[in-house]
Amino acid sequence: MSAGESILVPAESLREQVERMIAARIVSGETPPGDVLTVPTLAGDFGVSATPVREAMLNLARRGFLRPIRNRGFQVTEVSAEELNQLTDVRLLLEAPPMRRVAGAIDADLEKELRALADRIVVAGTERRFEEYLEADTAFHLRILAVTGNEKLVDTVRELRQQTRLVGLVRLADSDTLVPTSLEHAELVDLLVAGDGAGAEALMRRHIGHVGGVWSGRQED
Repeated sequence: MSAGESILVPAESLREQVERMIAARIVSGETPPGDVLTVPTLAGDFGVSATPVREAMLNLARRGFLRPIRNRGFQVTEVSAEELNQLTDVRLLLEAPPMRRVAGAIDADLEKELRALADRIVVAGTERRFEEYLEADTAFHLRILAVTGNEKLVDTVRELRQQTRLVGLVRLADSDTLVPTSLEHAELVDLLVAGDGAGAEALMRRHIGHVGGVWSGRQED
């Protein structure tokens, strides 16, 4: 790609694309808390003008990912352990129990779709493509929850996932321990297809528990 050429595609607005890419860097820990981001630097990285970058960063500031620093740019905020634990608790309440309802309701087409996403998650994590990892991971979980037919549940979980930091992803990829947690997606599909609701709920609880553990950069019990 030549210098200055955009790495973005016109599937969504430039602001949305830039915001998604910056958020993925922050969520995954590629851009850690405390780092200062500037509009000119990111505009050069993405090959776009300053306007969509500035709009994206202002929106990320409203979402709590960044805080403006006068005459310097935007600093990546830090999520406290307590806030992360609260997000994890809410997600456990919302995402784990529905596995009993979804178990046995996965048809062949959906199974194929979920297995493809599960494979994509593993490959993206192995190859350190964290934006793709997070996109596939979100699509996987929301697609399963959509089986319940509860759109409010899907929208709420989507919002919660957008607030969750997984800053340990980069370290896990460096230590080759990201793959075992990624493989839990395929295991979950196996349980759901087999109609094992109790097993699927237990696995989902363990899976979400990683948010406050290894995915956050902390050790699990």
